[in-house]
Amino acid sequence: MSPAVYVQTNDATGNEVIAFSRAEDGALAPLGRYSTGGRGTGSPHLASAGSVVLSDDGRWLLVVNAGSDDLSLFAVQPDGPRLADRAGSGGSKPTSAAVRGALAYVLNNGTPSISGFHLADGKLAAIPDSTRPLSSADADPAQVSFTPDGRVLIVTERGTDTISSYLIDERGDAQGPTTIKSSGQTPYGFGLTADGSLIVSEAFGGAAGAAAASSYAVSGAGELTMMSGSVGDTRSEVCWVALTKDDRFAYVTNFGDATVSSYEITADRSLRLRDPVAASAGQGEKGFRDEAISGDGRYLYVIHPDAQKLFGWAVGQGGQLTPVGEFGGVPDTVAGLAAS
Repeated sequence: MSPAVYVQTNDATGNEVIAFSRAEDGALAPLGRYSTGGRGTGSPHLASAGSVVLSDDGRWLLVVNAGSDDLSLFAVQPDGPRLADRAGSGGSKPTSAAVRGALAYVLNNGTPSISGFHLADGKLAAIPDSTRPLSSADADPAQVSFTPDGRVLIVTERGTDTISSYLIDERGDAQGPTTIKSSGQTPYGFGLTADGSLIVSEAFGGAAGAAAASSYAVSGAGELTMMSGSVGDTRSEVCWVALTKDDRFAYVTNFGDATVSSYEITADRSLRLRDPVAASAGQGEKGFRDEAISGDGRYLYVIHPDAQKLFGWAVGQGGQLTPVGEFGGVPDTVAGLAAS
């Protein structure tokens, strides 16, 4: 598949995917806009991580429609994504999705829950009785994702300052949740290393200068053990996490001042702040949100809804970020970002 970047408009009247092709130097060019068949919230800021995700093999794109309570499945093709199927989310206000192999789960924020689907032959088939509650009706969940082996599903809960995990059985059913207290307040986005270690951003309720990240080991039984307590990045309103392909560095986007902070992930999976401002939009104003690293690990992309742009950087071997451009053509409601 040709390398590309995908976002959603989150439009309340008709949600769309906006696709960009990626050149060898990391520059993006508009590929087209593609209807999801559903509706977004119309909000300038969809409060979640993972509302647009690619399958492991890059063949499928999942997009949540938070305004119409459903999930869209696209087949990824050279000339742009093709809508293949839509399915009800099993709840209300779906805000995040996860896919691993032939299994997908969606996170519903309306009544906090997860629901499962089998992905086969270009169709989403709801798994009967797969809907599971989160730890509390006040969970206010941010993201759902599988561990790399697909055996555990993880959800961050901002409202309860906790992280919930579910064991996935051979039928694809989620058993749980098992819930632990987050190291810091307002756990939000997260990334997982190849060995299943969990790196979580902590927004601390948006308090100025309080942004942080922490790390956890995830056992085969789905138990989480803290490896690194809250490590501050000196910024504000951190919410999203992207990991380099070699699992050496984590990048977090700070909405509070449109900056990217970088962390080193040590051999024991603890965190060390590398650079409080590894990249920025230059204005010092609020803005950066969802982010993703390209499939080949060479580029980091971030959306800036308020500027109606995507920003891109080349990822250096030592974790440094070098700008490759700013790319317009997205609305102020833009949300989610997946990169192949």
